[in-house]
Amino acid sequence: MSDLTNILSIATGAVPGALSRFYITEWTKAKLGAKFPYATFAINLTGCLAMGFFFTISKGITGYPKELDLLIRTGFLGSYTTFSTYGFDTLTLWRSKQKTATVFYWAGSAILGLGAVILGAAIAKLFVK
Repeated sequence: MSDLTNILSIATGAVPGALSRFYITEWTKAKLGAKFPYATFAINLTGCLAMGFFFTISKGITGYPKELDLLIRTGFLGSYTTFSTYGFDTLTLWRSKQKTATVFYWAGSAILGLGAVILGAAIAKLFVK
């Protein structure tokens, strides 16, 4: 498979994934308000469900095209939510019996990710008065 085929497969999935995220977010805000991140919560959970489903399908079907896997899991789900990849990577580490790495990745991503958001906001405040 050529690099161009990989790029086109990913891009073909990424646009509808990003648009789905946008429209689900807008619809949810209009229906439920913005006091709680309902859309992100729902997107993360449905993305994880889809990631588990399509990974299992791709491994269970002989001849499953790599292009379809790139389109769905990397393109669509990658732009829909990276949380699904986080969940998948955590499961992969766990299944490979790397318990310490699993806990570090799982908790570290959440804790250090929040810290990075706080740090990024603090740095931005230096530029915005």
